[in-house]
Amino acid sequence: MNHSVSELIQGIHRLARGLPPMTIMEVCGTHTACIQKHGIPSLLPDNITLVSGPGCPVCVTAEEEIAQAIFMARQQGVIFTCFGDMMRVPCQQGSLYALYEQGKEVRLVTSPMDALKIAIDNPSKQVVYFGVGFETTTPHTAALAEAVAAQSIPNLCVFNTHKTMPAAIRQLLQKNHALDGLLCPGHVASVIGWEAFSFVSQDLHLPAVVAGFEAFDILAALLRLVDMVKKQSPHCVNMYPRAVSKEGNPQALCLLHQVMEPADAAWRGLGIIQNSGVRFQQEYQFLDAGHRFTLPVFSPSKPKGCMCANILRGEKTPKACVHFGKTCTPDHPVGPCMVSSEGSCAAFYRYKEA
Repeated sequence: MNHSVSELIQGIHRLARGLPPMTIMEVCGTHTACIQKHGIPSLLPDNITLVSGPGCPVCVTAEEEIAQAIFMARQQGVIFTCFGDMMRVPCQQGSLYALYEQGKEVRLVTSPMDALKIAIDNPSKQVVYFGVGFETTTPHTAALAEAVAAQSIPNLCVFNTHKTMPAAIRQLLQKNHALDGLLCPGHVASVIGWEAFSFVSQDLHLPAVVAGFEAFDILAALLRLVDMVKKQSPHCVNMYPRAVSKEGNPQALCLLHQVMEPADAAWRGLGIIQNSGVRFQQEYQFLDAGHRFTLPVFSPSKPKGCMCANILRGEKTPKACVHFGKTCTPDHPVGPCMVSSEGSCAAFYRYKEA
């Protein structure tokens, strides 16, 4: 083992000695995968528990949004485009992948600009791009909107389910008083800046650390968090300076603010949270899929026993779910936390249970 990593582990044990049990939440799916991949929980003292929060964009996409996506993809003359993980998220209406298997035009894309090319190549079809993700991917959808407007592409619209992290974190932490610290998402912070998470320490009086995505990064962040807990001195600390600044990415934010504005959003497991999403500015509202389709209001029932909502709130771990590893596997997922590579259940299954 790398000596520096060993020193970090020893330091965490030394600082945690004699402290009451503490729970630290990570709110980034990539952190969750890294933590499980490297077995970090097994390296920590018994009085430190790590839990996952709503950090997987596929997982927090609301059930009714999945149902509406399936509704659009079923329509004649529609090419529905989305990222790979979204195709396999199940709901009461089925899944986008099931529609693909039935011959519907559901296409996998790796960039929003792929949808633009598909629309140009298929002028007689209505192309829908499924906009999913946090601040990391939202500027890409904004760039797509600008390109569509500039080129006057009439047959492309966006099903916008993008969400933003700070408001959701604030609501979650205000309701969950059992947490002692927050491991903040490095990818999101690279766009919006680490200062966007300063409310965690200033308003909620919890230590917060922005971390990178190597095992060393996460252990270093945990050491800093435990130190702040021990000293009862909460601050927001950026420990990912090679990618994250105080202000974030001004070009990405400028583009985002030109095209979109804050809006309420529905989160799986958290409900509707004010100003935790984005909608198109008036100039770009013609791109909203809700203006091209009359979308039904769905209230899909959740699979009996599925704990995805509890896991996204940090209340349960995947192994507490009766479906985990039995009736719910990556090949046959019951809920979205087993679908996405950033989902807690998928990470637990891959690195602990497979």
